[in-house]
Amino acid sequence: MIQGEGARLRGIGATEAAAPRAPGKWSRKEVVGHLIDSAMNNHQRFVRAQLVDSLDFPGYTQSEWVGCQGYTAEDWDELIALWVAVNRHIAHVVERIPPAKLSVPCRIGAGAIMTLDALVADYLRHVRHHLEQI
Repeated sequence: MIQGEGARLRGIGATEAAAPRAPGKWSRKEVVGHLIDSAMNNHQRFVRAQLVDSLDFPGYTQSEWVGCQGYTAEDWDELIALWVAVNRHIAHVVERIPPAKLSVPCRIGAGAIMTLDALVADYLRHVRHHLEQI
């Protein structure tokens, strides 16, 4: 899935990728940037949850993260390459989670407690949702 989505994203021109999808909406570059931020935050969660009996991890203010990183000014191909690389590594990490650790309770920010297994599933749902927006 990751490689295929990377190829699909590369089919979008850099100018089109930098344009907002609608007034007040993120550009495709910003959506991919948000997915990179999400990947990096979730990577930390997936690793840390394996090392503790329960995880309490801060949330993040996604719009502020996207805004301060200036994703629209980034090179489109480099953003795609980073998204692909980070997600390939996350897939590797997830495949290695011991079954006993999948039940570790995790709280992200003020959210409800969920298991590490549910957190991984939620991450995958989140990625699919945003890729469909693009």
